[in-house]
Amino acid sequence: MSTTTPATNHQIRLASRPHGLPTRDNWSFTTEPVAEPAEGGVLVKTLSLSLDPAMRGWMNEGKSYIPPVGIGEVMRAGGVGRVVASKNPDFTVGDAVYGTLGVQEYVLVERDAIRRNGLTRIDLRAGTVGQWLNVLGMPGMTGYFGLMDVGQPKAGETVVVSGAAGAVGQTVGQLAKIKGCRVVGIAGGKAKCDWVVNELGFDACIDYKAGPGAVRAGLKEHCPGGVDIYFDNVGGEILDDVLARINRKARIIICGAISQYNNTTPVQGPKNYLSLLVNRARMEGIVVFDYADRYHLAVAELAGYLKSGQMKSREDTVVGLDTFPETLTKLFSGENFGKLVLQVANE
Repeated sequence: MSTTTPATNHQIRLASRPHGLPTRDNWSFTTEPVAEPAEGGVLVKTLSLSLDPAMRGWMNEGKSYIPPVGIGEVMRAGGVGRVVASKNPDFTVGDAVYGTLGVQEYVLVERDAIRRNGLTRIDLRAGTVGQWLNVLGMPGMTGYFGLMDVGQPKAGETVVVSGAAGAVGQTVGQLAKIKGCRVVGIAGGKAKCDWVVNELGFDACIDYKAGPGAVRAGLKEHCPGGVDIYFDNVGGEILDDVLARINRKARIIICGAISQYNNTTPVQGPKNYLSLLVNRARMEGIVVFDYADRYHLAVAELAGYLKSGQMKSREDTVVGLDTFPETLTKLFSGENFGKLVLQVANE
C-alpha cells in the first residue's frame, strides 16, 4: 500500500429502509481503518460511483433478482477505482478496475469475493472513467442486451425509448439508430429533448412534461405507423400510452419503472395490457446480470462506436462522497442530465 494512502475509510451504510423517497436519515456515515489485503485479495481506491434507479429497489426488503442491502451494510454501488495494493496475480497496483465497490472510499476485495463483486480490469484508453460507468458500464450493458437480445431490432422498425436522456436510454436510442431503426425518445423538458434529437440523433423526442396528454399526442404524431419496440424505463401512465400504439408482434422491454419506485401505495401495473393479446405482442424483463459472461462483447462493440463518433456518452458528475444522499434523489426528480456519477476521488 502506498505510504500516502489514508488510514481511514469513509463509508455510507443503509441505516433504515426508506418509506417513499430516501432521505439523509436513512443513511449512517461510518469510518473504519484501511486494511492490507490477505493472500489473493485486492485493495481498491474508489474514483467514481454509478448512481442508478435500481439502487432504490435494493433498499427494499423482499424477494427480488438480487438480495436487498442489509441494514448496517455499505450501500451497494458499481464503480471505477484503482488498485492500491494487491496480493492477487491477476491485479497489479495501478490497474484501473470496475466492480461493485460500494459507497465508500476504499474497498477490500478478498479472493473469494472478486468474482462475486465483478472486479474486472478496464482500459481507460477505451473510455473515460465516466464512460466506463455509462455506455461501457452497467447502463450500457443493460441497454445493449435489452435492445439486442430482448428487443431484436430490425432495420426500418420504430423504437420508442422512455428516459431517453438518461444513462440506459441514451445508449438504447443511439444503438437502435446504428442498427437502422427509426427512434423516438420520451424525456422531461425541452433541453433534454433537444439534446436527444440534435446531439444523439434520435428522429424525435416527446416532452412528457409538456402537459396532460403530451405523450399520447406525441406518439400519434411521431409514430404514425405504430411502435415495434418499446424500451421502458419509467412504467406508469407512459407505459399504457405506448401500449395503445404497438404493432403486431411488438416487443416491450421492461427495464425499470422509475415513476413507481418511491410509491407508498401499491405499484401501478399496466391497465392497457390487453393490447399485448390483440397485437400478439411480447413483454419481457431485462436484468443485466444475466448477461455478465458476454459483457466483453458488448463493451468491444460500444467502445468502437464511441471511438468512431457514432455514439456519444453524457455524464452528470457530482463531487463528494458526503453528497450521496441528496445526489441519489436527483434520479427521481429528473434533475440529472445524463448518466449520474458520484466522483469520490480525483485520479
